[in-house]
Amino acid sequence: MGLFPPATDNVLRGVLAVLAGIPLAATAGLMLMARSPLGTASFEPVQQPVKFDHRHHVADDGIDCRYCHESAWEGPYAGVPPTSRCMGCHAQIWNESPLLAPVRDSYFQDRPIAWNRVHRLPHFVFFNHSIHVHKGVGCVSCHGRVDQMAVVEQVVPLTMEWCLECHRDPAPHLRPLEHITDMSWRPVGEPREAGLRVAQDLDVSPRTECITCHR
Repeated sequence: MGLFPPATDNVLRGVLAVLAGIPLAATAGLMLMARSPLGTASFEPVQQPVKFDHRHHVADDGIDCRYCHESAWEGPYAGVPPTSRCMGCHAQIWNESPLLAPVRDSYFQDRPIAWNRVHRLPHFVFFNHSIHVHKGVGCVSCHGRVDQMAVVEQVVPLTMEWCLECHRDPAPHLRPLEHITDMSWRPVGEPREAGLRVAQDLDVSPRTECITCHR
C-alpha cells in the first residue's frame, strides 16, 4: 500500500486542471471586461468645467449639431466651438451668471476652455467624421440621444468589433443627409430597406481592410 490513498490521484488531477484553467479564465475575463461598459467607459457621464446641458441647448433652443460641431462635416474631428460662439448668445443671455464665469474668462483672456474628452479612440485608430456624415451615418448612431443628456456620456462601445459590424452591414444605420442631425428621426417602413436606398443614392461602400482604420 502506498503512502497516499488512491483517491489522491484524482485530487491531484483536479488541482492541475484548475491551475491549467486559470490562465484561460483570466484571458477570457480580460477580453470580456474590455468589451463591457467598464472597459469601454460607456454610460459614465463625463463632467465638464462648464455645466453645459445639451437638453436645453438642443431640445429647448433647437440648436443644430452643426452650429457647434461643424468640423465634423469638414474633416476627421468634430471639435468644440470657440468661446466667442458661446458669447454670441451669452453676452446678452445670462451674462452675469456665476455658472458662465469660466466662459467669460475664457473669452476675455483669449484662452480656450479645457473640455474633457468623452469619446476617445486609441492613438493607432484613424477615424474621420466627415466621411461618415456625408455617407448617411447620423450623429445619434454613434453618440446616442445627446439631446436628452444633461451630461454627455459614451453610449456605444467603440470597439473594433462594433465598428466592423456597421462596416459590414451599414444599411440599418443609414439615413438621408437632411436628417443627419435629427435625433428623433425614424425611417418610414423597414430600416434596412430605407438604408439600402440611401446606400445606393450616396454610393456607400465601406471598407473592412485593416488599413482603413490603422494607418
